Amino acid sequence: MKGWLLAAAAALAVGTGLALGAVALGPTALWRGISGADPEAATILWSIRAPRVALAFLVGGGLGVAGAALQALVRNPLADPYLLGISGGAGLGAVTAIALGLAAAWALPAFAFAGGVAALVIVYRLALAAGRLDPRTLVLAGVVVGSFAGALTSAILVLSDAPRLRNAFLWLLGGFSAASWPAVLAFGAYAAPALAVLIVLGRRFDLLALGEEAAAHLGVDVDRARRTAYLASGLVAGAAVAVSGVVGFVGLVMPHAMRRVVGPLHGRLLPAVFVAGGAFLVLADVLARTVVRPVELPVGVVTALVGVPVFAVLLRREAA
Repeated sequence: MKGWLLAAAAALAVGTGLALGAVALGPTALWRGISGADPEAATILWSIRAPRVALAFLVGGGLGVAGAALQALVRNPLADPYLLGISGGAGLGAVTAIALGLAAAWALPAFAFAGGVAALVIVYRLALAAGRLDPRTLVLAGVVVGSFAGALTSAILVLSDAPRLRNAFLWLLGGFSAASWPAVLAFGAYAAPALAVLIVLGRRFDLLALGEEAAAHLGVDVDRARRTAYLASGLVAGAAVAVSGVVGFVGLVMPHAMRRVVGPLHGRLLPAVFVAGGAFLVLADVLARTVVRPVELPVGVVTALVGVPVFAVLLRREAA
């Protein structure tokens, strides 16, 4: 029953995302746009809103799954996909592309993804300094690399001219105004295999929650599971930042919320988090483009404004 309710909520979120915008589409206009009976509505729907909703849903779902996996990996409920310094590296790559005047449709995501992967590799190598992947070292390395990338990003922003500076700031705050079907395909190509790996690892995440020794006795190769989960989560987060900028709190809040709905077992948790994270980010994007219309807010601002109070309530309830 919970699964059906979650699916219905996600469908409602997608329908809302398709219907609302600069030009509202009622049920009749929406249907005529889907069927192609109204060329104007069809253009709005298939060329503008559908790729935006699809990309927001996939990015939200991916960040949610990556967050749940990292929380199991480091056994810390405050873990987040951007804890690993990936957002800092991806932001540095994107700002570098903007500063060089290379912010084309494919150039900026490529630079951002390259920066995220570079940060991922550096953090991974630092965390292996002791010969094995230590979750505490992983977190510290992520903070250090993220801070260093942030410092370089700030330096580039200070040295950039005003128009490029504004574009870089808007990108860093996150958004889907440049969403397109190629961006949807690019995210799927990078993130889909990594998401599949994380879902397959769900049973191992359950065992890791029991502790390293218990998991090892039950047949889990702890080091290999951690390496695989870290790399897969990092690729998902890097792909998300590459196509949408930095969108926070989805990977932090959604796993907490869904554990209260479907429980802690990752076989059910990860799919539920994907659907809930996607629906949440679609609705956040709807608010971003309608609440102060015709001005569009960065979706990262909306997720922060919604995510901080929600997370505070969840944290207080768990503490109680």
